[in-house]
Amino acid sequence: MRIKTILNRVQKFKSFVYGEVRWAEDEREAAIDVELRPRKNSRPLCPECGHRRPGYDKRPTQRFEFIPMWGFKVFFCYAPRRVNCPDCGIHVERMPWVKGKHRLTESYAWFLAGWAKRLSWKEVGEAFHTTWYHVFCSVEMAVFWGRERMKLSGIEAIGVDEIQWQRGHHYLTLVYQIDASCRRLLWIGKNRKVKTLLGFFRWFGKERTGDLQYICSDMWKPYLKVIAKKAGGALHILDRFHIMAHMSKAIDEVRAKETRELKEQGLEPVLTKSRWLLLKRPENLTEKQDTKLAELVKLNLRSIRSYLLKEEFQLFWSYVSPHWAGLFLDDWCEKTMRSKIAPMKKVARMLRNHRALLLNWFRAKKRFSSGIVEGLNNKAKLTTRKAYGFRTYHGIEIALYHALGDLPVPNFTHRFF
Repeated sequence: MRIKTILNRVQKFKSFVYGEVRWAEDEREAAIDVELRPRKNSRPLCPECGHRRPGYDKRPTQRFEFIPMWGFKVFFCYAPRRVNCPDCGIHVERMPWVKGKHRLTESYAWFLAGWAKRLSWKEVGEAFHTTWYHVFCSVEMAVFWGRERMKLSGIEAIGVDEIQWQRGHHYLTLVYQIDASCRRLLWIGKNRKVKTLLGFFRWFGKERTGDLQYICSDMWKPYLKVIAKKAGGALHILDRFHIMAHMSKAIDEVRAKETRELKEQGLEPVLTKSRWLLLKRPENLTEKQDTKLAELVKLNLRSIRSYLLKEEFQLFWSYVSPHWAGLFLDDWCEKTMRSKIAPMKKVARMLRNHRALLLNWFRAKKRFSSGIVEGLNNKAKLTTRKAYGFRTYHGIEIALYHALGDLPVPNFTHRFF
């Protein structure tokens, strides 16, 4: 079977035929050159209006890189015609295997973009003997194509969260669709300010925002403010993970301060190396840690009282009725406010201020939790690591949409990946 036969089977172009196939050996590596010719009496397509027009002249032969075969690079060699269009003027014809002035064929670009979901961009470039920039351009093309055609109808639940990007306090706001039928990245915004999330709702539109039933987020004030203003009709559910993270942070603060006080008073530092005893769930403790915790619980220390308050609060998530969950929350907050432990009192005040939003988790029948958003966030962080440190916002935006956006791809006669 000849190469021309294979190409005619998997990549045929209307009004063009394959010509001579030859080896092209240069100083760097061997390649396969495949000649492309227009069919006899065919007229070129105007790139502006898309109509067939008379030819004007020909440009010099150009090489367009196609998908490699057996480890050898493959190039389409074609001398583009110029079109004499009465409406648009003289332009280089539209060629079906390439877009614009790019030298990578569209098939090869989709091939690289497909592999970029499985490997890092650097590894894709090394595997197929191309540059990182070519891989980036291919992924960028796939993202632009998919974002223009993605379906936004029927979205009922979204999750809003942020991830840190680069060093320092640089964040990206990520908005996910978290419906049971579809979980994907919808939108990315730079920073985590009020205007950032407002940008999402402007992009999403009033009509689709009105169809939202559930929104999950953490307690970051700009998010709370924008969601209340733009999507007040949706049930706003607070992120369970971040609530417990605030509580763990308070316990750690109490433990660190109390450890210092015991050392200053010359007493036995019983809390030394006890951090994870107090922060782990009981079922995750080792046998040795479980024994030590049992001994610590007998002591009347602020750290232990804080730990017991945290473990008691875990019962809150086991309720089914919002009414009874609310009564438990009120009782727990009142007990904590009497504990005289400042960091825990701060947590109790925070929970009181967000009481209505906390109870929305029960009104939503526990169908949406932070676990969905955190799982997608972990994939986003993995993508940033695999990308080997993007220096620009545009680069990380393209990478995240490509990895997590569940974007549509065109229907191919033959899939090469």
